Amino acid sequence: MEVIAQTKFVRQTPRKLRLVAAEIRGLSALEAEIILKSLNKKGARLLLKTLRQGIANAENNFSLSKEDLKIKRLEIGEGSRIKRYRFVAKGRVYQILKRMAHIKIVLEGEEKKKKELVKKPKKERMSAPDKAATGKKHGTKS
Repeated sequence: MEVIAQTKFVRQTPRKLRLVAAEIRGLSALEAEIILKSLNKKGARLLLKTLRQGIANAENNFSLSKEDLKIKRLEIGEGSRIKRYRFVAKGRVYQILKRMAHIKIVLEGEEKKKKELVKKPKKERMSAPDKAATGKKHGTKS
């Protein structure tokens, strides 16, 4: 079962987030949470928030346990950019791009197997020759 958690328009450059994401790719959710708590970076805080969102989705929506979850895919995409300008000497202008990122975490876990109900055998219906043998005619009351 795959569980998806997304955070969009994060005010952090994708390049900086990818450095943190490389540390936790492919780990279990619990190990990744421990590593992100110990990293002293803004990107770690943002990834931790998205990871916890994915864990909560798995527990509440799909009844998966936290211990069984593993990071299957972790994508850091480019978001929109805010454009700012810096005025310099001789009437020139330098453009400053304030980049944003999109975070997408796909967690994978095993569903708990439910006990199957034991089905009772259905009663066999009498076929037309069997009804004739009992002496009952179709559509008549006796």
